[in-house]
Amino acid sequence: MDNSLSFYIDGEWVTPADRQRLKVENPATEETVGEISLGNAQDVDLAVHAARRAFQTFSKTSPSDRLALLQRILEVYDSRLNQLGETMSQEMGAPLPFAVQWQAGIGSRHLQQIIKTLEQFSFVQVREAGLRVSKEPIGVVGMITPWNWPMNQILCKVAPAIAAGCTMVLKPSELAPLNAILFAEIMDEAGVPPGVFNLVNGDGVTVGGAISQHPGIDMVSFTGSTQAGILVAKSAADTIKRVHQELGGKSANILLPDANLEDAVSKGVFACFSNAGQSCNAPTRMLVPAALHDKAVGIAAATASKIRTGLPTEDGIDIGPVISRQQFEKIQASIQKGIDEGADLIAGGVGRPEDLMRGHFVRPTIFANVKPWMTISKEEIFGPVLAIIPYESEADAIALANDTVYGLAAYVQGADREALARVAGSLEAGTVYINYPAWNPAAPFGGFKQSGNGREYAEFGLEEFLEVKGIVGY
Repeated sequence: MDNSLSFYIDGEWVTPADRQRLKVENPATEETVGEISLGNAQDVDLAVHAARRAFQTFSKTSPSDRLALLQRILEVYDSRLNQLGETMSQEMGAPLPFAVQWQAGIGSRHLQQIIKTLEQFSFVQVREAGLRVSKEPIGVVGMITPWNWPMNQILCKVAPAIAAGCTMVLKPSELAPLNAILFAEIMDEAGVPPGVFNLVNGDGVTVGGAISQHPGIDMVSFTGSTQAGILVAKSAADTIKRVHQELGGKSANILLPDANLEDAVSKGVFACFSNAGQSCNAPTRMLVPAALHDKAVGIAAATASKIRTGLPTEDGIDIGPVISRQQFEKIQASIQKGIDEGADLIAGGVGRPEDLMRGHFVRPTIFANVKPWMTISKEEIFGPVLAIIPYESEADAIALANDTVYGLAAYVQGADREALARVAGSLEAGTVYINYPAWNPAAPFGGFKQSGNGREYAEFGLEEFLEVKGIVGY
């Protein structure tokens, strides 16, 4: 990759201020697949100044001009979809078909959705005689994105920011940064004006810290762990910038008594293990009626036995490795904690799958008879680990589901529409999914409680990048 050691600033590929480099590992093979430069505060400052200059003109462009730009970005993005998927498969270990169709494909869906949103969005309203309300771009946005769904999180920030008229500085995860370099090439090919989009690679402490502290940045949009989000918010506090965050989760999946148990359990297992369990909204706590617990456990164990873990280039693979050795060891410790605390291990366990001698592969693991106080019921594991928790009544299920510091997502399965609506309305989560619906980029995404603040996707994401101005006496 020709530009991997450069940063994209002010419409040019530039040499970083420092010569420090970082190797990018394929987590399936533990081999190096690329190398990037690590930026510092000087690189961030250069990018911020470019973004501030660009904001003076880009913020004044018309919605129709920005719409045309987004359409060009979509066209170029789609032309490089396979390359993006192949790159993410290598640096993340995601099975290749999944990487192309979802890891890359989801970015295209976000672009399509924000184009549709912008076509209908009104930036100016006359509320009553003498009162005009306008929505204006907030300014320069610092974006810090994770490794688990790279293009999803880049596009659900970059696309609405462009629609709003903002300029930006992006720091992708240093664990999976190569796709972001390709994305910068896409932005350049699409003719994004110089300084509107800037890319600086680096680690969270150095580059992420410089972004959140920089007085020239008006807003930080961060996706990552709750612990890191706290640090970003504290770092940004001195400059009173807006901080938008999408953080961790420990999502409950309530199976109501009238749910089709075979379907609800098997789909719940696959949903939990998808992307090797590395999704903040994964349904990692399966709540089942106590009377159906043992039957549900049998279905879950049978489902887990069918899941194929392996190299992302192999045919028929369901899940690949987790992202890094550090993440692998964290998940192993969580699995061991579940065993030590007395949960029933019904599938998987510690160590790699027997046929995989290297790579950060985790055995798809299921615990049953999990108690609410157990660590595996409380803490986000971010790996293919499912906890099955029995409940006694609908009220008990709701209480268990809400008994968490997180509130990103929740899931409900059943047949009775009134019960589904009642339970969904009682759950403390930003998004509730009923009977495993298709993913919808028009639905708001974001969390209650320690899962963050603000929303992403469609007009909900667009609103985050806008300031509201009231003009009285108009």
